[in-house]
Amino acid sequence: MLTIEPIHPDFGATVTGIDLSADFDDEATAALREAIDTHSLLHFPEQEMTDEAQFALTRCLGEPEPNHVVFGKTGEVVYFGTIGNVVDAETKRDESDPLTRNQKGNNLWHSDSSFRLVPSYVSILHAYEVPGEGGETEYASQRAAYARLDPSLQAEIDELQVLHDYVFSRTQVAPVDPNHAASLPPIPQRLVRTNPSNGAKNYYVGSHARSIVGWSGIDSRRLIDELNAGATRPEGVYSHRWSSGDTVIYDNRCMLHRGVGYDADRWRRYMRQTRVQGQGPTLDE
Repeated sequence: MLTIEPIHPDFGATVTGIDLSADFDDEATAALREAIDTHSLLHFPEQEMTDEAQFALTRCLGEPEPNHVVFGKTGEVVYFGTIGNVVDAETKRDESDPLTRNQKGNNLWHSDSSFRLVPSYVSILHAYEVPGEGGETEYASQRAAYARLDPSLQAEIDELQVLHDYVFSRTQVAPVDPNHAASLPPIPQRLVRTNPSNGAKNYYVGSHARSIVGWSGIDSRRLIDELNAGATRPEGVYSHRWSSGDTVIYDNRCMLHRGVGYDADRWRRYMRQTRVQGQGPTLDE
């Protein structure tokens, strides 16, 4: 029996009584999309996942999004990303490894692929191995934060555009490969987005948001920092403590998330991520 239980006042639900590795018909896919539109984040515990099953689930929800890191560096199209430090059954990367350092960029509040012309619809993340301490993922709703804004500020920002820039964001943490950087020029996005199914509005910022189009740098940063802080105030954050077998689907159109650090010298972490492309450029919404 399918059960949906809310996990935070603003967003999110734990869903049980469903096998994500099973085939999804049109009715089940539509129900899953509706749950995403309603709750923004869905947690499915105790899933027997494989890469093949995860990719099938991804395709049910839309067009899989190529991994931008691999494509930017090599030109190869792959659809999975690995989060963590596991190399194989015996080997892991430690804190000094460059790949471990690069993944610390995920510890900044962000929306996946907001720096792409067609940004992500959802991310699907499955946990195989999790650290015994640390490694949580925190989530916050830009939809709930927009609803809390004074109506005058809502009106002020509704028609603005914001540049999202991967290199601006990630070079705060670690160098970006030159080929990768060249593949991702800054992209203008709508600052306020509207869910096409239910009409709910949210603002769209995060660490990739660099500046407001047509505004000075100082005024841009003041507004973006204010909006980020409003979305990620402590009472608006849900911290997900991962268990092996967890699958989480989150709506990148309206959610921010960030990783919480863990000791890679001590622990192993192995998670697999896929993403589903959005329907088009946000400026066309």
